[in-house]
Amino acid sequence: MRYPKVTKKKPVTGDEPRQQYAALPWRIGAGVEILLASSRDTRRWVIPKGWPMKGRKPHATAALEALQEAGLIGRIEKTKIGSFHYHKRLKNGAAILCRVDVFPLHVLRQRKRWPEKGQRVTQWFTFTDAAEEVSEPELKALILAFGRGHLAPK
Repeated sequence: MRYPKVTKKKPVTGDEPRQQYAALPWRIGAGVEILLASSRDTRRWVIPKGWPMKGRKPHATAALEALQEAGLIGRIEKTKIGSFHYHKRLKNGAAILCRVDVFPLHVLRQRKRWPEKGQRVTQWFTFTDAAEEVSEPELKALILAFGRGHLAPK
């Protein structure tokens, strides 16, 4: 008789950040523009992000979050452009550190209706204005680097 292999889960110590995946929605309008969405609880400007999903690759998770949170349809890159950290406030009041891997999403269109439309506001910003609107310094730097990189001659 064969017994199933037992693997121990790595204990969560609270020191290690929890993983999330995000889309950086962008388009060329008046230069490079970034779409930000309001968070549901604090109403801060954020990019669409969420927890890993079983059976989905990180970039596919990011694209699905952009669709659910902002109604965005576009082409998602398979390679992340960077990461940022933030403290997520849980329903019980505790805060956990999260590391968010970011995948650029070239937005082709925004649906008229999407699952979280009534819970969030979305707005396009120039990349410099978007960087000023977000709270997380690492995300701010990531947005600026992305925008500047798309302005450089190819």
